[in-house]
Amino acid sequence: MRQLARAAGGLCVWGLLTACNSDIPVPATAEIPSLGLLITVTRTATHPFLARYNLTLKVSAAGGCSASSELFPDTGGVSRRNLYAGARGLLYVVGQFDVRVFDPGLCMVSLREFRSLEERMKYLGTFDVGDDRRWRFFSADVRSEQPFEKP
Repeated sequence: MRQLARAAGGLCVWGLLTACNSDIPVPATAEIPSLGLLITVTRTATHPFLARYNLTLKVSAAGGCSASSELFPDTGGVSRRNLYAGARGLLYVVGQFDVRVFDPGLCMVSLREFRSLEERMKYLGTFDVGDDRRWRFFSADVRSEQPFEKP
């Protein structure tokens, strides 16, 4: 009977530990050869049990240019970020509540308003959680565009 109680207790502890969010940063990277860019969005849990994360964007371009920016935090299921290439050579990182734009000419990431989005952008893919609950990048040929609902 004692062995059964120990086994059940061990199973409960294991279940509790695997249910916790780790505060170890989890990077997801997209390489866009047509633009000469390497984009990484790193997600870091800020709460052990709730789906709350800080997100950091880093864009590296050919020639050594590199820029980064903190993204709007995920306070409950809004980590997904869609990537778009604009006609003017800009890279757009679009979330539910924010838009970041990387300008390779200035080597800078800036916060923009949604109304500043170009009309005909090319969808490149999305940073999101898969069915296995792992944070990663899905290219446009793997996952079709999922627009954001306006709050």
